Amino acid sequence: MIVDIEKKDFGRRSDELPWYAVHTMPRHEKKVSSELKAKDICCFLPMISSRRRWSDRQRIIEAPLFAGYVFARLANGSPAKIALLRTKGVVGLVGNRGAGTPIPEDEIHAIQQILENRMPVATHEFLNAGQRVRIRGGALDGLEGILQSFKGDQSLIVSIETIQRSISVTISGYDVEPIFELSGPNSGIGASSN
Repeated sequence: MIVDIEKKDFGRRSDELPWYAVHTMPRHEKKVSSELKAKDICCFLPMISSRRRWSDRQRIIEAPLFAGYVFARLANGSPAKIALLRTKGVVGLVGNRGAGTPIPEDEIHAIQQILENRMPVATHEFLNAGQRVRIRGGALDGLEGILQSFKGDQSLIVSIETIQRSISVTISGYDVEPIFELSGPNSGIGASSN
């Protein structure tokens, strides 16, 4: 669920503000998201449907993709940030000393793109290392993540580094290309080849 608010915060539209991870109390994600919307704070609560089975029935329920987290767009030092922190069920912002660390736009966009295309997803342990790849073609064109192979299926791991959570989406049949990141003193612009 994505809410786009056209209100301005410190002279910037909400879609120009950085994303922050909001840590919530257990099982308060939907309530926090609802209250943030009521306060006109742009937020994103990624949800997935899953089948739950009890002894007498089965039911499809919607649950947060990242339990304990909601994402919100905020300007640093804005009144909206204070309103967010005073929201019932909010523990705080994820990051340095509770001030929050902005989440790169492409990480949030990757999660939104996967959910909008209704790709089957599963939560995955957070990975720091692995081959980064980019999907070429299809509904997920341009999506970047870490390639993993499990039981013959290829999956793309998409991570939100700030909260150290990841999801995996099966990408068997998609074309992928490796992403080579330049590092070291002689890489990048201005490197000499003498």
